[in-house]
Amino acid sequence: MAKKTVEQHGAADFDWDALALDGYTHIQRSELSDKYEQTLTSINEKEVVEGTVVLLTKKEVIINIGFKSEGVVAASEFRYNPDLKVGDTVDVYVECQEDKSGQLIVSHRTARMHKAWIRVNDVLRTGEVITGFVKCRTKGGLIVDVFGIEAFLPGSQIDVKPIRDYDIYVGKNMEFKVVKINQEFRNVVVSHKALIEAELEEQKKQIISGLEKGQVLEGTVKNITSYGVFIDLGGVDGLIHITDLSWGRVNHPEEIVELDQKLNVVILDFDDDKKRIALGLKQLQPHPWDALDANLQVGDKVSGKVVVMADYGAFVEIAAGVEGLIHVSEMSWSQHLRSAQDFMTVGDTVEAVILTLDREERKMSLGIKQLMPDPWADIEGKYAVTTKHNAKVRNFTNFGVFVELEEGVDGLIHISDLSWQKKIKHPSEFCKVGEEMQVVVLEIDRENRRISLGHKQLEENPWDVFETIFGEGSVHQGTIIENKDKSGIVSLPYGVEGICPSKHLRKEDGTNAKVEETLDFKVIEFNKEAKKIVVSHTRTYEEGEDKPTSKGDKKGSTGSSTSQAVKAINQNNEKSTLGDLDALAELKEKMDKGE
Repeated sequence: MAKKTVEQHGAADFDWDALALDGYTHIQRSELSDKYEQTLTSINEKEVVEGTVVLLTKKEVIINIGFKSEGVVAASEFRYNPDLKVGDTVDVYVECQEDKSGQLIVSHRTARMHKAWIRVNDVLRTGEVITGFVKCRTKGGLIVDVFGIEAFLPGSQIDVKPIRDYDIYVGKNMEFKVVKINQEFRNVVVSHKALIEAELEEQKKQIISGLEKGQVLEGTVKNITSYGVFIDLGGVDGLIHITDLSWGRVNHPEEIVELDQKLNVVILDFDDDKKRIALGLKQLQPHPWDALDANLQVGDKVSGKVVVMADYGAFVEIAAGVEGLIHVSEMSWSQHLRSAQDFMTVGDTVEAVILTLDREERKMSLGIKQLMPDPWADIEGKYAVTTKHNAKVRNFTNFGVFVELEEGVDGLIHISDLSWQKKIKHPSEFCKVGEEMQVVVLEIDRENRRISLGHKQLEENPWDVFETIFGEGSVHQGTIIENKDKSGIVSLPYGVEGICPSKHLRKEDGTNAKVEETLDFKVIEFNKEAKKIVVSHTRTYEEGEDKPTSKGDKKGSTGSSTSQAVKAINQNNEKSTLGDLDALAELKEKMDKGE
């Protein structure tokens, strides 16, 4: 019937309010709707609201937040609160007011995280002390649960002293201060050390205000380094330098102390702000030098261990804290430069003689060569003047050669005592380092430990013979070997060289003689002491037809001997041998008899 009425009169003229199936008019229905809306809580998505637990099951928790529908939260999100019951007020985060099925979506875990992040930021700003639960250990520190957020506790922020075992803190509640927050990555760093430092600051002020030099305090070994030991004095740290641990030598502080050891220390010094405190341990014990045997004196024999080596010597500890230096020069009678490492090493036990002893300066010098016979004690008996010996060439100087007769006994061969004939500019032309050579003792200076030696003295002086052969006026055949300083150097018989001034090199035809030219020369000067022979070619033809002669040529009986001697000597023109010198001596003797 109604359908026909609508069709007959038209939809526009239909009175819908007249069709009130529930018995309410439009106005009444509007009023009731407003009242219902007022009973619902106004909520926005992505915010935290409070709700009431209305139902608990094994898997879910139903929460009424005053909205059209209740929120459903997984029971696992309340695992941290086993005492949860119906009627409790909890925070939830509105994820979505209505999903596809019209269900309200909320999260208690997200709400906790959201509120915790706000709270953590507030704590950082205010500096409030909070309590957290240490969950587990991680690299470099611990993980702490703070308001449901996992925060990082660095190992350096656990305590004021170094922590060697982090595991003892796991599973415990501790107080912290939030020290840093990374907003981008939502990382939180907390510190327990900051609380301890704040508590110790007041104690520190009280301790350092009463510090005085020489004061003895009890402390605990906090840290050990290669250079010293840090001591905790009850909130204030002090350093015992390695040199102040013991009167004796210490290679590493671990030899003396160990971590957490309690010991008494003395305050040696501190700066104006009393931030650096120097402590001492050895100062609490008497100095070893004060306990040194009063009867110990220079010349006594002592024994000790080598504790330090240097190129210049070795330090020997004869008692804890009492050391003496053995200089390298006191290790051997030898005068050759050597390193102390050639004689001993660290750890060796050695015997020595006290050379100097200064108790006031606490210094002592020792020697070990004094325990060996002094080679100079009987030097005249072993190396008497004119005696011959074998020696080893040690080194050269411009003026001679140093040779070693035995360990600790060196001698000098002056360059003028190396050879009778050869003119030597530097000793290296005559011998080499390490070579063995024969020497003869010329002079001994026992007081200054010096011996003068000679090598040429092993042979007769050939100039004694040359004096009889190259007398002034004698004529000899020679070869010009060099022009030097307006004169010529002439090679004469027997390996002798003569000097011919330039004006005496003029030949009979008026030309000057040249190098490598062989001519007759007359001796115009013979100087035995200076080993100098001056000759002239010009004089040979100006004064007559002189021929090569010698003083011994007057007698035929000596001519044969002279010829034989000359032949023998000419076999070595640079350096005469003993055999040559014997022939010369024989020649001289025969010539003297002939005269």
